Amino acid sequence: MTKLDAILEHVDDQLDASLDRWFDLLRIPSISTDPQYADECRKAGQWVTDELTGMGFDASLRDTPGHPMVVGHYDGPAGSPHVLFYGHYDVQPAEPLDKWRTPPFEPERVTGDDGIERIYARGANDDKGQLMTFIEASRAWIKTTGGLPFSVTVLCEGEEESGSPSLDPFLTENAAELAREVALVCDTNMWDPDTPAISTRLRGLAHEEVTIIGPRIDLHSGFYGGAAFNAIHVLTKILSDMRDDDGRITIPGFYDGVPELPPETAAQWQGLNFDEDQFLGDIGLKGPAGETGRSVLEMVWSRPTLEVNGIFGGYTSAGTKTVIPSEATAKVSMRLVGKQDPKHVLAVFRKFIEDRLPEGCSVRYGGDSDGSPAIEIAEDNPHLKKAAKALEDEWGRPAVLMGCGGSIPVVRSFEDILGMQSLLVGFGLPDDALHSPNEKYNLTSFHKGIRSWVRVIGELAG
Repeated sequence: MTKLDAILEHVDDQLDASLDRWFDLLRIPSISTDPQYADECRKAGQWVTDELTGMGFDASLRDTPGHPMVVGHYDGPAGSPHVLFYGHYDVQPAEPLDKWRTPPFEPERVTGDDGIERIYARGANDDKGQLMTFIEASRAWIKTTGGLPFSVTVLCEGEEESGSPSLDPFLTENAAELAREVALVCDTNMWDPDTPAISTRLRGLAHEEVTIIGPRIDLHSGFYGGAAFNAIHVLTKILSDMRDDDGRITIPGFYDGVPELPPETAAQWQGLNFDEDQFLGDIGLKGPAGETGRSVLEMVWSRPTLEVNGIFGGYTSAGTKTVIPSEATAKVSMRLVGKQDPKHVLAVFRKFIEDRLPEGCSVRYGGDSDGSPAIEIAEDNPHLKKAAKALEDEWGRPAVLMGCGGSIPVVRSFEDILGMQSLLVGFGLPDDALHSPNEKYNLTSFHKGIRSWVRVIGELAG
């Protein structure tokens, strides 16, 4: 039996003990956004600290202006690689509670009619299940061989679900301690229940709030109707002009820095046999709304977006009030790709609006940030290649190098502050109901997730 076989056998034999530890963490309601759970957040952070300490890490709970950070160091053999592993112990609120099949902080192992075992609890996937796959893999290495084959620094925060306000200052203050060869981030999905994936593309994000101001006050629609500008009409006309009939964004300069998909990547995505009709049909739609001629995967993984997230103005309560509204507001988000510069995108967005304002109307902006650019991890990255081999060895099929339509801000922080790229390997599934009632994590995701990290650790250690 090889060393690797012995470690994997240990993972299988100790699965119930791993589940018990995971369930202990899930029972702590570490809701970071609600101040009344501050003690529970600290309790969860201390739990992770104690687990790492018990495994041989030099671990401590570090105070911040918000919830504390867990930092743990493990020294591997001299000259071995040194990686950073990132996770978070905080979770989303569980409301609405009446929608849960079981109490959200009482994890339950359920076998469905399809024979699949699932664990239901808040944080089952995001991120306590994902975090524990790495911790349990590290435990298996240490128990079986006496130590890890490389050096590891673990960083586990408690504010990811509330915007991570303490993270960047903490990274800046402790950059020398935390900067390593690569950051391992386990907060992403597999392609499907049987196919592992590595996320190589993260879209950036920019926000803007736009308020169009027309007349000085709301007006009587009988006295002024037809003669006065209606702020809602002006706003919606400008917003509709931002997209043509083919779904392309019409703002001049918006696509600056947007690359075409490399042919080899396009071929790989095409080979996934993604069912676009089912993807849209599951949410009650028929046919895509994006750029004509682009596949759905291309739209959500490698193309920019401009979405109106909310719009309001005038009278919105029950009944009728015949007014011409003085103001109308839209909240807009833009997902960015490639080399798009968020500041440039916001500038051309504003110019587009101002160029179309009728005389006498004005605009007010209320965006809360400068945005963040997209991130792309080179597919010839040596860490990525090693992880892909390990995942293929475990799952018996090649890892999909996929995009992620959303944004993971910590990856940008690691790049900008610590000067390091990230390797995004996760074992979640699209139906895990993150942030929703009945969040779950498949038992296979947890078990084979541990086994996968055992292999990845071995490959990265060389």
